[in-house]
Amino acid sequence: MSFLSDIIQYVRHEPCVYIQTHSYPDHDAIASAFGLQELLAQCGVAAHIVYEGEIQRESLHRMISELRIEVRKASTVALEEGNKIIIVDGCKGNKNVAELVGEEIAVIDHHAVGVTEDVPFVDIRPDYGSCSSIIYSYYREMDKVVPRNVATALMIGINMDTSLLTRGVNQWDVEAYANLYHIADVRLQNTILRNFIQTKDLSFYRFALEHVEITDGTAYCFFSDGCDQNLLGILGDFFLALREVHFVVLCARNNTAVNFSLRNERDDCDASRLLQDVLRGIGFGGGHRHMAGGVIPDVARFNEPALREKFLDALRRPQAHEPPPV
Repeated sequence: MSFLSDIIQYVRHEPCVYIQTHSYPDHDAIASAFGLQELLAQCGVAAHIVYEGEIQRESLHRMISELRIEVRKASTVALEEGNKIIIVDGCKGNKNVAELVGEEIAVIDHHAVGVTEDVPFVDIRPDYGSCSSIIYSYYREMDKVVPRNVATALMIGINMDTSLLTRGVNQWDVEAYANLYHIADVRLQNTILRNFIQTKDLSFYRFALEHVEITDGTAYCFFSDGCDQNLLGILGDFFLALREVHFVVLCARNNTAVNFSLRNERDDCDASRLLQDVLRGIGFGGGHRHMAGGVIPDVARFNEPALREKFLDALRRPQAHEPPPV
């Protein structure tokens, strides 16, 4: 039996299960949850999508509205101890996945994370560029039809997380994209992908251009007045497009915490491991070799000049952050 068939057998008598994304979900998280919700429905299992934090980007709000995706903040749902929860695009125990009332029965993720032993069903594929590609593989394995709105969402998820198939892509991401292309509303997808920033974001671009420091191929910028996590990632991709830049470190003070977003195109280091090393003892982070995100929960523990030097020093000795040999 396939991975998803096992889950369906496990929850077949449940009146409803819950699909949880990581907090402050992005396009790939919502697309993955939506694709899984529809696939479960085709198999006779009802599911609701829940998240914590906020949906920060207007383009994601548009995707949700145009494709009629029903999502709810977990805090507005009366979850009970016996409710079954499937986590997508995140992992139980990660700091960006909220602890909800209920029983986490499955993890579906494409980040390099540790396996949670008390979760009965785990499908973690860090070699995939997006979680949406994993969800598509379930449709193929179970020989199920991908509806047009789901295909559109999954294509958007793949494109957003792989930066238009240029980052962390494997053959399965490309295969998923190619097969979904013939089903999806490509015009809507392209509109959402093109129009993913707003005029109000331009002030952040201006600040970044005026304050970015580029040292030995590393672009660094601290947003002292705040910047949401998703926009940090967009700005990171913007700076990585510079020919002289091969690694980007952006951070922002948001209320009582400091958020980080890293982008990497160097072959000799791993962004996720490097971020974890730099924040060890004061914060946490995770992600992939090519991109990572993290947070220092207590802004009082953030020494901006010292941390900047710590990043630059770590990048001067990248071999310490290379993944172990397979």
